[in-house]
Amino acid sequence: MSDTPVQVGIAVLTISDTRTRATDTSGDYLEAAVLELGHRVVNRDIVIDDVYQIRAYVSQWIADPGVSVILTTGGTGFSGRDSTPEAVAPLFDKVIEGFGETFRALSFQEIGSSTVQSRALGGMANKTVIFCMPGSTGACRTAWEGILRQQLDATHRPCNFMGVLGVDS
Repeated sequence: MSDTPVQVGIAVLTISDTRTRATDTSGDYLEAAVLELGHRVVNRDIVIDDVYQIRAYVSQWIADPGVSVILTTGGTGFSGRDSTPEAVAPLFDKVIEGFGETFRALSFQEIGSSTVQSRALGGMANKTVIFCMPGSTGACRTAWEGILRQQLDATHRPCNFMGVLGVDS
């Protein structure tokens, strides 16, 4: 293992019934963070909070060999339209339990007990890691700064997701 940064293709999906590209501050934040780490944003889109439309986007990206990581923002709460976990979890080959657990632990420090309403989740499908975060820019920042930046950095020790993705670090 070297300490050389490794670049992967990352897709960003905002799940919202109201956001547009002009108002998608969470998607903007994630795109900038991905690029700052040296990765490529190979796809970015916005989809309404509909189980089948979400599942279609994520499935397409899982099947794309140019996409190693999928980051979704939105649809992880408890409102009537929040359906990201129902859409994405059935696609997982493996669940990354520690992502949701760690996100909620970090989030508790910021928003207290309200974090129990977060259904943030992570998993792997077809050698693609998928992380589903709440829709607020603050929540995306919490997930990125507290978990994802290190886990998507091939030089992070003792372990990171680059090896799991088949990327030689």
